[in-house]
Amino acid sequence: MDDDLSTDQQVLVDAAARFAEDTFPITKLRERAFDDDAFAAAYRRQAGELGWFSLVVPEEHGGGSVSGNGALDAALVAYTRGRLLQPVGFVGANVVAHAIATSGTGPDGGAQRERALAALMAGDAPGAWVVGNLSGAPALDGAVDATPNRDGPDGDGWSLSGTAVMVEDADATAWLLVAAATPEGPAQLLVAPGTAGVSFAPVDGLDLSRRYADVTFTGAAIPASALVGAIGDRAFGERLLALASTLTVAECVGAMHQELEMTVDYAKQRIAFGRPIGSFQAIKHLLADTSTMLEVSKAVALAAASQVGDDDPHAAQAASQAKAFVADAAMDQAQACFQVFGGISFTWEHDQHLFFRRITTGAEQFGDAAWHREHVCVLAGIGRVA
Repeated sequence: MDDDLSTDQQVLVDAAARFAEDTFPITKLRERAFDDDAFAAAYRRQAGELGWFSLVVPEEHGGGSVSGNGALDAALVAYTRGRLLQPVGFVGANVVAHAIATSGTGPDGGAQRERALAALMAGDAPGAWVVGNLSGAPALDGAVDATPNRDGPDGDGWSLSGTAVMVEDADATAWLLVAAATPEGPAQLLVAPGTAGVSFAPVDGLDLSRRYADVTFTGAAIPASALVGAIGDRAFGERLLALASTLTVAECVGAMHQELEMTVDYAKQRIAFGRPIGSFQAIKHLLADTSTMLEVSKAVALAAASQVGDDDPHAAQAASQAKAFVADAAMDQAQACFQVFGGISFTWEHDQHLFFRRITTGAEQFGDAAWHREHVCVLAGIGRVA
């Protein structure tokens, strides 16, 4: 995926890799360093200084990309993050920042950008897109119910109720972009840190580098100025889903790349019956198949990122196609690598399971393969998501 990059893109990828290797090597992952709030905050701010959370923000709002295609550049960073198993809610923060920067244009759009966008881009606060459960279908029509509240903070607004489970990087310091169901249709509502009526219950996830929480809204009153975009604008939600899916896919492909490299190196070094196991035809065929899956996954990930960044009219389809293909291919590759490693890969001391955790989580986030295959049909007008 890092082939044929421009000079500026190569600098971006190299800087991301150096930061990742110096700040959060795999030993830090095993130590669960990101569980410490101080470490997490420092890591997030350093990532913000590198521009990780501003690539999909237009230049006029303080962002900018190295190639002119922000989604593509962000996907390259995501790929590097997946390859080196980096923490922090990279996808959620970018989705929230992009939403505010491009669609926070209502009466309070400037204030949204001034208050939330600056903090997100700098890494001073996490961002989380509350769009539904970790697995299953993204709730584009509303993960949480929003009812009109005439007694709200500014005399108008909504009252939020409901629970979204396994939301990445959601805590009391986070800016939440909530996919809400209003009587007039779906809406994206920005909830500020410290809002009353919002509670967080930390939960363990399969990926050891991620932080998750169940987020519960119990009559949380938010002002009308919290609206991002327009009520009933499903296309806006689709655009955010395409970006989230594309960046998640890129992280999965990065993990696939590193996992296959580890497996090939092992096949060259492991001796059985007096020969490296990589010389056996069965192993050769298995590794050839997984290599092909990786290369195709890289291609579809790059194509989807390019289309999302170019606002291509078929970007949503490309993103769902990439998510569906890579989710399946990544799981198949992980199982193949387990077979090559044998029993050693099932031990805690081996690194294989750490990449398997990242791949498995990424395959489910923002819709699994089955949901995205159906979604492609829905976008083409020939199906309906249950």
